[in-house]
Amino acid sequence: MEIRGSVALVTGANRGIGRALARALIDHGAGKVYAAVRDPASVQDEDLTPLRLDVTEPGDVAAAAAVAGDVTVVVNNAGVGGFDTKLLTGSLDGARQAMETNYFGTWAVSRAFAPVLRGNGGGALVNILSAASWAARPEFPGYAASKAAQWSLTGALREGLREQGTLVIGVHAGFVETNLSAYIDAPKISAADVAEQTVEALANDRVEVLADERTRQVKHALCQPLER
Repeated sequence: MEIRGSVALVTGANRGIGRALARALIDHGAGKVYAAVRDPASVQDEDLTPLRLDVTEPGDVAAAAAVAGDVTVVVNNAGVGGFDTKLLTGSLDGARQAMETNYFGTWAVSRAFAPVLRGNGGGALVNILSAASWAARPEFPGYAASKAAQWSLTGALREGLREQGTLVIGVHAGFVETNLSAYIDAPKISAADVAEQTVEALANDRVEVLADERTRQVKHALCQPLER
């Protein structure tokens, strides 16, 4: 896909991977990038076009699709951790929030913008996933389950939007240097690195990004026998 001159929308673009992706798209020649966030005042980059969007609010999603009718690239990046949900104790509220935002939010935005992308020639839909899409994590089971569901949805969207010419990309990474994983003591990849790899995938019509070695190991392990 040609990035130069494209019009992109990135959800959750005020920080972390979303901000890095919005900036990378501008740096690679995108003509306009909508920074779709819950609070437009939080967007500080003057090269971006702030747009109000809470992905869990149907009214916001519909309004964003009506305003951003020129979009050719949609990046579903907005997400939450839901880390307060423990495996065997306590409330399930965090896990429900993670599923509502990461899975249903991505689905809602994708539904709303699929006709926009079709009308603008097909374009691309990018979903920011995780190595946790493929790895059971007892430390944060709600987040991992939401990302597994989002990965399944990404595959369904790839099949469902193929006829209209929309490229669907799934981006997987392990721990990234963002607020979401700030409490975790483990090797991390930078948000800028994830963004550059994603833009490269867009430019070369690649449907999957495995951003770091840990992610590549986790995916490879899917074909291995389960351990007791």
